[in-house]
Order: sequence, then C-alpha cells, then structure tokens
Amino acid sequence: MAKALLAIALSLIFASSSVLAAGPKKKQPSWDELSREQQQVLAPLAPDWNNFSARRKRKWLGIAERYPVMEPLEQAKVQRKMRPWSKLTPEQRRAARKRFKKLQELATQKQQSLSEKWEEYRRIPEAERKQFEAAGKAPKKVRESSKRRAKKKARTRASAPPTSASTSATTE
Repeated sequence: MAKALLAIALSLIFASSSVLAAGPKKKQPSWDELSREQQQVLAPLAPDWNNFSARRKRKWLGIAERYPVMEPLEQAKVQRKMRPWSKLTPEQRRAARKRFKKLQELATQKQQSLSEKWEEYRRIPEAERKQFEAAGKAPKKVRESSKRRAKKKARTRASAPPTSASTSATTE
C-alpha cells in the first residue's frame, strides 16, 4: 500500500512539474507593451498591431530583433515595404511568396544559362574569338572590355614619351 501511495505521489509531482514547465501560453504583447526600439522599427504597423495574430506578431518581432544589424539600405527597404505587406491577406501573402520564389528560380536558371554560354565562348580558339569581336558578335562583356583595352592602349601611346627611333627619324 505504501508503494502504491508513493507511486501516486510521484506521478502527481511529475505531472504538475510538466504542467508548470509548459506554463501558460505567453500572450503576445500589445503595442503599448513593446519596447521603444521595437515601436520605432515597427511604427508602420502601429495602427494594426493589436489586431495581429500571435504568430504574425512573433514574425514582426523577429524582424525588429534583426533590424539593428541590417545594412541601412535593407533597413529602408524593410520600413518601406512593411505597411503594404501587413495589409495583405494571408492568401495574398502566400501568392506573393510563391511569385517571389518562382522569380528567384527563374533568375537562377537564367544565370546558369548565361554562365554556361560564357564558358562555351571561352573554349573557342583565340583566333575565332577575335573574328567574333571584329564582327561585333562577341558577347557584350567581351566587346566592352576589348574597347576599353583599345582606348587604354591609345591613351598609353599618346602619353608615352617618344622613343629613340622616332626622335632620330624626325631629326634627320
């Protein structure tokens, strides 16, 4: 009997400790409960803050936490886009995320394609590449760098002191 009472007492202790450990669900802060720094960062959301779900508040609080280490341009972008984003419905946000992901994948595919074409061009023999450049059919990047090299050569020749061969030719 003593063992049964001990077992019951221990199970009650463990059960109550797990309930206490889990604790009551933390209520997400109202606008007035935010720190001054959080309110500054999240200012565009102030009118709607108290209507946000706990999940949305957690997401925005996470952004506010990362905000101080963001680059200034990124901070400005976050501030500029915060209000319109918060006004979107969950379905509109899902659709926007889907479009963004699709564009990112497309951009990656295009980058890969261009990279492959560039490597193909680089494998072409030098003489053939020169013909492409002369005909204006080389990739834009190559044509521009060729023009810069030609201009640099011309400037170097123009600013270089006359050589002894050219001075002796003019003095004779």
